Amino acid sequence: MSTPVWITATPPATRGELHIGHLAGPYVAADVLTRYLRAEGEPVRFTTGTADHASSVELRARQLGRKPEEVAEGYRAAIAADWLRSGVEFDHIVRPRRDKGYGRWVRELFAKLYAEGVIVPRTRLLPYCEPCERWLHGSHATGACPHCGAASDGGMCHECARPNDGGDLIGARCALCDTPAVARRCRRLYIPLEPFRETLADYWAAAGLPPRLAALCESLVEDGLPDIAVGQPARWGLAVPVEGFPEHRIDGCFEAAAMHLFGYGAAEPLPARAIHFCGFGHSFCHAVLLPVLLLAQGVKLPQDFNVNESFVIEEGVREGNAWALDLLTEYGSDTLRRHVLQARPLGRRTVFRRDRLAAARRELDENWNSWLSRLFAAVREECDGLAPQALPGGTGWEVLERRLHRAVDDLREAYGPDAFDPRRAVAVLDEMVRSAADFGHVNAHERCRPTTACRHLPALAAQLAVASALTAWARPVMPEGADRLAAALRVEPGRPVDWHALIPPLPGTRLAPPSGPVFGF
Repeated sequence: MSTPVWITATPPATRGELHIGHLAGPYVAADVLTRYLRAEGEPVRFTTGTADHASSVELRARQLGRKPEEVAEGYRAAIAADWLRSGVEFDHIVRPRRDKGYGRWVRELFAKLYAEGVIVPRTRLLPYCEPCERWLHGSHATGACPHCGAASDGGMCHECARPNDGGDLIGARCALCDTPAVARRCRRLYIPLEPFRETLADYWAAAGLPPRLAALCESLVEDGLPDIAVGQPARWGLAVPVEGFPEHRIDGCFEAAAMHLFGYGAAEPLPARAIHFCGFGHSFCHAVLLPVLLLAQGVKLPQDFNVNESFVIEEGVREGNAWALDLLTEYGSDTLRRHVLQARPLGRRTVFRRDRLAAARRELDENWNSWLSRLFAAVREECDGLAPQALPGGTGWEVLERRLHRAVDDLREAYGPDAFDPRRAVAVLDEMVRSAADFGHVNAHERCRPTTACRHLPALAAQLAVASALTAWARPVMPEGADRLAAALRVEPGRPVDWHALIPPLPGTRLAPPSGPVFGF
């Protein structure tokens, strides 16, 4: 059996629940590609994890007066539930504090890279909070990015995606007490990236990076690749396995990159291809640090990057009104998935607006569900609920069939990894449904012709063929509704997205339409 395509999505920090912006970013889109490839018979391994040891988790715990492990465990369970309810199905979700052997494996990788000289000690300035008596790294420090001037923490700027070393953060303050920080010399462990300049440049050139990510990587090379701190003076996280750093912990960015390797399977053969889904603000770990960990071990793995921009909350709408769990409960996974795919931020930020989410539900109700409801009602009234004894046909069927065949080619391209465009996929599916609904309206008048009996049955068979095809064609986008439709038609779910799916249920099959809407609710 060939090695699978490896698809990853950014491990979220377990400092809070998921909101709609997280779903609009890597998770639903990566699940769409995974489902499409699996339906095609392609072996896929879809992985992520939870960044339980992120500095933001410890900061949240301090703000709440709780233990970091309690915060991490509580939000990890909530995040996993959100993934499950939204239909995002991972093969492996790394749980840093639960997965057997994880901590040992990460520490052994860290120690190996230190022994080989990839990780080295450096003494640099780091913010320090005197009232709190602690070093400020990562989320514990706030200030302005030294590269773009945007608000940033002491590790990675989520606006320009460039790292800072903490000590170069402009106007650094303590995130907990808001006291201006004092810059002190601190000896930490680093990975100098400059020795990887040529191999990284070749790697990025071969990867065909998205334009904004390519601009980031080229600017890093142009400015001189930085040294990246991979250990921090802290109390939360995995202990640095190097003598001389007794109170240091492995940095969250290093651990996130290493987590991907552990999630795939450290002892398994490398995949033929890796596709990483991430937001631009997290792209440094995926496009720079992860390749360095591989290149340092002599591994060259073909990798692609699917990068989205940030999904911001509409002005006047509190973030708490956009929690994934609440919206999934109110709208269902079909509506939410198709909406975030339509609004998925590419090349620019996208604003979440509840009226557009409501419009997505209206599209399903007024076009998808209303057509299917009319179709099931017609089969019940005209054929006693059985698939008709007729081949697909009717006025305009040949034209519609040709149009659907062309649309399937467009749909396959939109679903495929080389031209992945889930927004286009949603648009194609909507056009298919509208065309089928129009066909049904036109041919409904055949029942009124007294001259020829059963002339309307081929049109019913044709519409059932389209409905049957949608169980395959729409499943990557809306798996819950597609599987519900497959059960109603008594057809196999999860078939490939191709024109062979355009076939009605066997004549005489008793259909079992659901009592409520097929897609959404």
